[in-house]
Amino acid sequence: MRPADVVAGPVRVAGIVEVAGVTCEFWLYLPQMRMSFATIMERAKAAEEAGFDGVALMDHMAPPALPSADMYDAITTAAAIAATTRRLRIGHLVLCSSFRHPCLLAKEVVSLDHLSGGRFELGLGWGSVPDEHSRFGFPAEDAATRAARLEEYLIVLSALWRGETVDHDGAFYTLRGARQSPRPLAGRVPIVIGGGGPRLTMPLVARYADWWNCPTYAFGRLDELRPAAGNARVSSQHPVGLAATSGDVTRVAELAQRRFGGWGGLITGTPDQVAGALADLVLRGVERFYLQFSDFGEHETLARFGDTVIPAVRSGDAVARPAGGHWTHGSLGDVIVPRL
Repeated sequence: MRPADVVAGPVRVAGIVEVAGVTCEFWLYLPQMRMSFATIMERAKAAEEAGFDGVALMDHMAPPALPSADMYDAITTAAAIAATTRRLRIGHLVLCSSFRHPCLLAKEVVSLDHLSGGRFELGLGWGSVPDEHSRFGFPAEDAATRAARLEEYLIVLSALWRGETVDHDGAFYTLRGARQSPRPLAGRVPIVIGGGGPRLTMPLVARYADWWNCPTYAFGRLDELRPAAGNARVSSQHPVGLAATSGDVTRVAELAQRRFGGWGGLITGTPDQVAGALADLVLRGVERFYLQFSDFGEHETLARFGDTVIPAVRSGDAVARPAGGHWTHGSLGDVIVPRL
């Protein structure tokens, strides 16, 4: 079961977050592909300076749709960001449970937790690109089997994090006298689970997650799915085209549409328009945003977002716009691979 020591979220009435006093979180989604380590570190530090709360990476053997592109390992990159930032929280959308044995990931997560001073969060899923498993020699399993594997994975992680000797006999993993030290600094590490499947995903969210990352394709069912998430707080993921002025909106929107339009959930416009779209989602109960920018997080864009959008949404000054900027709905998975 989900541990009871998770800090409760803000006050909700009928599933809607009370706007007054809500502190929304803004994370930069920064897939570690087609960028040098120096550039990744530079953009993570720029996000920290701009007032973002966290940075999230992806986890694949090769970039989906761009298999020849350079991409760094998810855990190594997270460690590098942890070592070069002071305040940012760090996570992934999301680590794939098939890629690592749970005992290995338990040790890696605790190491990142200690290295970052408690700033690491565990985003975990069963894999969004099924053919990736077969291409790289991982078990090619159906959705129900992968969901069952993920649940057992979470059970093993929780047991190891308690610092006790673990004997476990499961359908996928067997442990005999397994014990790991040190424990997480806070006793456990926050867990993020994404998806909108009512039969396989949402029960796992309710039992184990601190955060439910609702994909954009499921926002039409947000109010329906929210009770199934239990006490998990709500986050969402969006590509963003942020225009400096109204005169730049068309150009920025066209670029963002070319790079990300096929994924849905795209938000483009001036800072006021982008803030309005995000404010509308706050009214629907979203407390955290994972955002990937159409220019891949240039310093000037991150600074502009931090100076304008973040304070407008947090203060309640942004006018909620359900169609803020150019807002499109569609399927948005756990990874957004931009088109060149």
